[in-house]
Amino acid sequence: MQISDVQRRLQSPFPAHTVSWKPVAFNKDRTRALVLPHLDARAVMDRLDAICPDHWSFTLEVISPSAVKGRLTVMGVTREDIGEGDTLKGASSDALKRAAVHFGIGRYLYDLPKTWSDWDDQHKVPKHLPDLPEWARPEHERSAGGAHLLQAVEQLKYDLPSDVHLQREVYKHLKAALDSLSPHAA
Repeated sequence: MQISDVQRRLQSPFPAHTVSWKPVAFNKDRTRALVLPHLDARAVMDRLDAICPDHWSFTLEVISPSAVKGRLTVMGVTREDIGEGDTLKGASSDALKRAAVHFGIGRYLYDLPKTWSDWDDQHKVPKHLPDLPEWARPEHERSAGGAHLLQAVEQLKYDLPSDVHLQREVYKHLKAALDSLSPHAA
């Protein structure tokens, strides 16, 4: 496997359900917020594990109690960036995500238009999550039913029925759903 092949796979869009939205500005009465897309550090690590599980590492150098320099190495190529946060844990996560952007992981999120959303200030979340444009979603989510199918598969990772007959039923329904998305592949 070459770094160019790995990098192309690292750059692919994340499933929409893994993208969260962080507020960066509010209107005067805090009923609307300017929100930016955000990836959790675990999503970045999951992407690295899925594509090059034994060929990446991440190291830290503490700069201050709220800042670190992170070095992400993928297949022998190293990129680094500074992470900041209220804690070293937060700064470390920030450094990982920022270094990962140098490999193209999540970089496409910077190209999304600025989005204002109705804001639930009590729960500190957007009332409605912004929709990602087609180009910012993985290929399987661009077809009807793709996102729903992906969420069902993700849920099954953690909650697979123990009964064999139920497992067969789940398999049958998933196969039918997949076949309906891509009938020529059946």
